[in-house]
Amino acid sequence: MNLIPGANSASQGLRAEQVRLEIISQNIANARTTKTADGGPYQRQSVRFKAALGDAMAAQSSSSAKNEPTLEIVKDPRPAVRVYQPGHPDSDKEGFVAYPAINIHEEMADLISANRSYEANIAVMRNGRALAQQALSIGKR
Repeated sequence: MNLIPGANSASQGLRAEQVRLEIISQNIANARTTKTADGGPYQRQSVRFKAALGDAMAAQSSSSAKNEPTLEIVKDPRPAVRVYQPGHPDSDKEGFVAYPAINIHEEMADLISANRSYEANIAVMRNGRALAQQALSIGKR
């Protein structure tokens, strides 16, 4: 018997938003990285959530279902931003440096959104726990 309905989907949401927060943090940290191990500038990453309604419903009804986040990490297809800086060590023959196509304002907006989604999933867990505690206290009377 599942005393806290919604706990499985909320825990998936918590894990997914944690991954999203980590990816956004990496993007912010590497916003000015012009050279990676691959040789080019850092490429922005994003988290793409998969359609998971059917999986979430199956996880609710089956206690043996896997509780994996339904997301994938993808590279942003936007090309690097070329800035004319002839004295920079990573400049090309024409004097341009390729910087990642990362907009800090966009990343901060995504960070706030991910943080609020994380908090919403925590609220679901807290409410479910409170309901379970009330249900157990009814049984004690």
